[in-house]
Amino acid sequence: MALAYLRELDSDTKFAIWKIEETAAELMDKLQLDEAEKNKLQQLSKGKRTLHWLATRVLLRYLLQTDQYIHCPSDANGKPYLPDYPYELSLTHSFDFAGVILSTKGPCGIDLEIVKEKVVRIKEKFLKPEELLFIRKEDEIAQLYACWCAKEAVYKLQGNRGVSFLENMTIHPFTYRPQGVMTVDLFKDQRKFSFQVYYEKFQEYMLGYVVEDSQ
Repeated sequence: MALAYLRELDSDTKFAIWKIEETAAELMDKLQLDEAEKNKLQQLSKGKRTLHWLATRVLLRYLLQTDQYIHCPSDANGKPYLPDYPYELSLTHSFDFAGVILSTKGPCGIDLEIVKEKVVRIKEKFLKPEELLFIRKEDEIAQLYACWCAKEAVYKLQGNRGVSFLENMTIHPFTYRPQGVMTVDLFKDQRKFSFQVYYEKFQEYMLGYVVEDSQ
């Protein structure tokens, strides 16, 4: 794997993105897997899904700076966690890249998406009419992906499968730039939570990440 991007947001949070250049067998050689993980791999379709799963685990090992076995199960909602480390984490992958964010501050989320024009066809499925009003035509595709990545990052942070991008999240108006921040409100359990979500263009991809400060 080739490290494509490594960033320490502060002393508590860091993330990395790797370009996947190995075969599944080469990635497997970098890991120790328990029986549950081996069964998980068997259930995945071969190809990119297997590579993505393996690559996020190899990248996690890189960020934790260990060559020992890392126990990284998922809870009932599919959110991964690290019972043996003081970090919250989130995983992402898209085509040839895998990403991991780690934080000791609190729950976090990260999303990486390749930018394609098809997002225009589904914009009403994840953005409310009032959100669509601040999408600028000259930046439409990139800004829509920034919005998608932001909501996906918050979705991963909160970890509840019952949350809807359209119904439970609202993005405050913002002007798109290649790198920026937006405010996302999450309505859940009859409460409102607000998050500052960072986004940036990364090659032909869009990246979004968020950390909840629980300290």
